[in-house]
Amino acid sequence: MSADTSAPIRAPEPPARPPAHRRAAPRLRASLRRAAPALGLYAASRLIGLVCMAAWAGRIGKHPRTLLGYCWDSVWYVGVARHGYTGNTLLPDPAKHGVTFSDMAFFPLFPMLMRTLTTLLPISAVTAGLVVAWAAAGAAAWGIHAVGELLYGRRVATVLVVLWGLLPHAIVQSMAYTEPLLTALAAWSLYAVLTRRWLSAGALALLAGASRPNGIAVAAAVCCCAAAEGARRCRKGERAQAARYERPSTVDRRQGLRRPGGQPSRAALWRRGRGSSEVPATREAREAREGASWRVWAGAALSPLGWLGYLAWVGCERGSWRGYFAVQEEWGSRFDFGVNALLFVRHLLIHKASFTYFVALVILGVAVVLLALLVADRPPLALLVYTLVLVAITLGGSNYFASKPRFLLPAFPLLLPVALAMTRARPRTAVLTGGALAGLSFVYGTYLLTVARVPI
Repeated sequence: MSADTSAPIRAPEPPARPPAHRRAAPRLRASLRRAAPALGLYAASRLIGLVCMAAWAGRIGKHPRTLLGYCWDSVWYVGVARHGYTGNTLLPDPAKHGVTFSDMAFFPLFPMLMRTLTTLLPISAVTAGLVVAWAAAGAAAWGIHAVGELLYGRRVATVLVVLWGLLPHAIVQSMAYTEPLLTALAAWSLYAVLTRRWLSAGALALLAGASRPNGIAVAAAVCCCAAAEGARRCRKGERAQAARYERPSTVDRRQGLRRPGGQPSRAALWRRGRGSSEVPATREAREAREGASWRVWAGAALSPLGWLGYLAWVGCERGSWRGYFAVQEEWGSRFDFGVNALLFVRHLLIHKASFTYFVALVILGVAVVLLALLVADRPPLALLVYTLVLVAITLGGSNYFASKPRFLLPAFPLLLPVALAMTRARPRTAVLTGGALAGLSFVYGTYLLTVARVPI
C-alpha cells in the first residue's frame, strides 16, 4: 500500500531577521565606499598641512610631535590620562595670585580613550592622544559626508568634507584636542536622528556630552527632534482617531467592504481576516509603532546623561551643585551672553593686539553670516538646533577670544551654504576658491603652532 500523503504540509517559516549589527554592517561598508574619494581628499589636505607645519617647525628648532600632542590643552589631557583627575594646577599662572587651575575643567572621554590605548599598546600618552584625535578626525569626515550625502547628494557631501578640512583652524583636527572627537560623535548622532535611529542618536549624544562642554549641543538637537517627532505622532494619531469615527458611506454600511477612500473597512478586515494573518499583521504594525515611540523618548533621555553625569561628579567632588561652573570661573570662563566678547571687539578696534585676534574676529563674523544663510535655507531641525546652540555657546562665553574659531570647528553645518554655492559654480571658480582656502589653511595653521604665542 502506498503511504498516506494527505497530511497537511506545514508552510515554511520566514527566515529569521539578522541581528542589528549584521544589518548595519553592509550599509556602513557601502557608505564608506561612497565616502572614499572625499576621505582621500580630506587626508591629502591634512597631510599637506602637517608637512608644511613640520617643515617650518624643524627650521625654527621645534619638534612637530610636541606641537601637535603636548601643547596648550593637550598638556592637561595627557596629565589626566596619566594620573587621573587631581584637582590641582598643572600650569601655575602668577597673574592669578595663587588661584589654581583645576584639571576638572576638561571632560573625561578623550583622556579615557588615551588611557585605554596606553594600557593596551606600548605607546606613550602623547602618542595615544594623537592616535585618538586622528582616528576621530577620519570618523568625523566620514560622518560629515554621510549627513551631506543624505541631504544634498554625494557631490555636495564631498565638497563639504573638503571645506571642513581646509578651515583656517583645521590644524586643530590633527592635534591631541577634543574637537575631532566631538565632531565625529555629533555628525553620526545627527545622521542617526535624520534616519530615525533614535537609540543610536541618544547614545552618541551621551558620548558627545562627555567629550566637551559644548557637546550639550548634540543632546539639545536630539531632544528637540524627539519632541517634534512626538508632537507629529500625536497629531497623526488624532487625525487617525477622527477618521475612524467618520460617517461610513453607503457602500460601507450595506456591504462593509470599502470606504470612500478605497481602503477596506475594519468590519470587512475582521470578517475576511478571521483566522488569517491580516489581523495579526495590523497588531504587529501597531506594536512596531509603539516600540518606535519608546525608542524616541529613550534616545532623548539618554542624550544629556554624559554631560549631566560629569557635571554631577564634579559637583560631588567640589561639594557644591555648581562645582563645574566654579571650576570654569577659576579659569576665567563663564557664559555672559557675549558681553565680554563685545568689549574685547571694541578693544581690538581701538588698540593694538596680536594678529591671531583679528583673524578670530573675521572668522566669527563670517560664521554669523553663514549662520544667517543656513537659517534662511531652512535645514532639518537637528542641524539647525545643533548649530544654533554651538554658535550661542561660542559667542556667549567670556574670554579666550582667540580660541573661539576652534570652538566652532564642530559646527560643520555652517559650511553647507558654501558647499552648495561651490557645487553650483563653474569648475574653474570652485577650483580657485578651494586653492585659496587651502593656501590660507596651510599657512595659518603653521603660523598658529610655530609662531603665534596665543593659546589655540
